[in-house]
Formats: sequence, C-alpha cells, structure tokens
Amino acid sequence: MASPELSQFRRIVVKVGSALLVDSDRGEVRASWLAALADDMAKLHKEGRDVLVVSSGSIALGRSRLKLPRGPLKLEESQAAAAVGQIALARIWSEVLGAHGIGAGQILVTLQDTEERRRYLNARSTIGKLLEWRAIPVINENDTVATNEIRYGDNDRLAARVATMASADLLVLLSDIDGLYDAPPKNNPNAKLIPVVESISSEIEAVAGDAESELSRGGMRTKVEAAKIATTGGTHMLIASGKIEHPLQAIANGGRCTWFLTPANPITSRKRWIAGTLEPKGTLTIDAGAVTALRAGASLLPAGVIKVEGQFARGDAVIVRGPDTSEVGRGLIAYDAEVAERIKGRSSPDVMTILGISGRSEMIHRDDLVVGG
Repeated sequence: MASPELSQFRRIVVKVGSALLVDSDRGEVRASWLAALADDMAKLHKEGRDVLVVSSGSIALGRSRLKLPRGPLKLEESQAAAAVGQIALARIWSEVLGAHGIGAGQILVTLQDTEERRRYLNARSTIGKLLEWRAIPVINENDTVATNEIRYGDNDRLAARVATMASADLLVLLSDIDGLYDAPPKNNPNAKLIPVVESISSEIEAVAGDAESELSRGGMRTKVEAAKIATTGGTHMLIASGKIEHPLQAIANGGRCTWFLTPANPITSRKRWIAGTLEPKGTLTIDAGAVTALRAGASLLPAGVIKVEGQFARGDAVIVRGPDTSEVGRGLIAYDAEVAERIKGRSSPDVMTILGISGRSEMIHRDDLVVGG
C-alpha cells in the first residue's frame, strides 16, 4: 500500500522526546535543531493546518538548571526537577514559536486527565480554543503532581491520547530511529525498514524493541502501543527520525519513516465511542425545532431542551429524545444535571444571568453528539 503524504492532513500532533530536545552532555536545549523544527511547524501553520506539540524535557531541563548529578531520581526529586524544568520548557517553546508570530499555550496533563470524562472534556475544550485562536498547544505530562500510579511514564502513549482527544488525523513521533524495522538495526545490518503498517498484528508487536537512550522513557515497544491507541481512535501515526534538522520537511519530501494506518477517521471513531461504548446516565427531551437543528448538524442549545432526567455530571453520556420520546441521538453533556435543569429552555443571555458567568453556549456540542437516522 502506498504511503500517505503529509500534505493530506489537517490536524497534526508532533511528539518531541527529551533525547532530541536536550543535549544530554550539556544539559541544554539543542537550539539550532529546535529552531529548524519550529520553521517546519510554522510552514504547516501558515498553510492553515492545526499543529499541536507533545514535548518532553521538563525533568531533563530541571536537572540541568539545578545542577543535579547523573543517575536515577526519586519520585519527589523528579517532581521538583520538573517544576523547574516546566518553566524553562514553556519559555523555550514560546520563544521559538513566537519568532514566527505564533502563540504557544502550555497544557499539563496526567493520565487521569485523559481517562476521566470531565477532565477529558476540559482538556479537549482548552485545546480546541487554542487551535481556534491559531495558537499551538504545547502539552506535557504534569510531572510535578503525577505519581507512579497516575502517570503515563512515557510521552508516546500520552501523545496518542492527546491526538485522539484533539481529533487529530495524524500523530508524528520524532524518534532517534527513522521507523520500525523487521529486526533491531543495531544488531542486524540486514534489518529492513517497514514503510507501512496496515494493522498492528502480533508479528508487528514482536519486532518492537526497547529504549536506546538514557533520556528516553519509551522505546519502540511503547511506540507500537501508541500506534494502537492512535489508530483505534482514527488517527494515522508515523515514526520518523528526529536526529536531522527540519524533520517534518523531510517527511513531506518523502523521507524514510514508518506509517501506521487507521481504517477510520477521528470523527467517526469518536462518534462510535459515544454512541456505542458509553453508558448513558440521563435523558434530555428536546422540542421539534431543536430536533430539526440537530439533524442539520447544529449543537444542542439550552433553549431547545424541555425536560431533564437522570443524575449525570459534565462529560457523561446522555440520550437525547424528541417531543414524541423517540431517540434522536446521544452525546456528552456539558453541564451537571442540576445546572442543566436550571438552564433548560433558556436563551444564551438568560444562561449567563442564571449562572453568573459566561458559560458554554451549548448543552451538547455537535462534536460530542451522535445523531441517529
């Protein structure tokens, strides 16, 4: 099967690991390399594409700033180093993207933020707003608060979760190797690059190796696991070398890499998850005008809701029924049940008055709504 091309994708997540971003000998950012990567991102951004970054490096930078000795750190030492490093990392990304007139927004997440629906929706909304404002979200695991029980442990899988959460259609993992090989290339000179993986079989999983860099938490095995998360969520993924300057331009020019293909797309995969996987916690009954609007692709506004039933929290799945009680669709609710009851049937200005804040205008956003036939 022919490989896709970078130009086909509209929303791209780029994962940058510590070993690429930070010179391990000097403990400093590889400024020339990062500037070249920012050039690549700016070009994609100028073409109208959405670009997100999942960046490692906070602990490595913190170690350098604090002049900590080499060797393993205790959990609290890693958290403290990350607290220092996150400030440095945010400033670095802000400066390199700002040189192109692009704003950068820092988002720190933990495993729970992408698994608990309320937090998931909050993070997704923030990412969506930054992209709407044409900023580039820079996302990292929140190492200052994440314990071993609530951390990813590597940013490959975090990047895959972020990609599906943001409905990205491509995840790029920049690595210290240019793709997946049929054998470890360091040990086997005859190892061959696998250019396209149509599905992740047990054979593909078997060829994955382990990390080769002391700064890397994840090796090829975690990258294949990330590919399973991404492709299940409707996101294509590729692994390419980040050791070269302008790595994204190299991909666009047909450079060596491994593509992991998905049979779906982010929207259909997300809709399938909402419609068939989540247990509904409540029901909204809407008027005939709202039914027509939803079938035309609109979001559900509070004004169209005539009845609220069930005990649900923001982010829970609910059933949407028409005035004749027939099911119209299912979606993720943007308000707790108590708040939904208070604002049902009200216009957007009324909602602001009732809540005392400028809240979300939609009861269920169309991206979080599956409308049946």
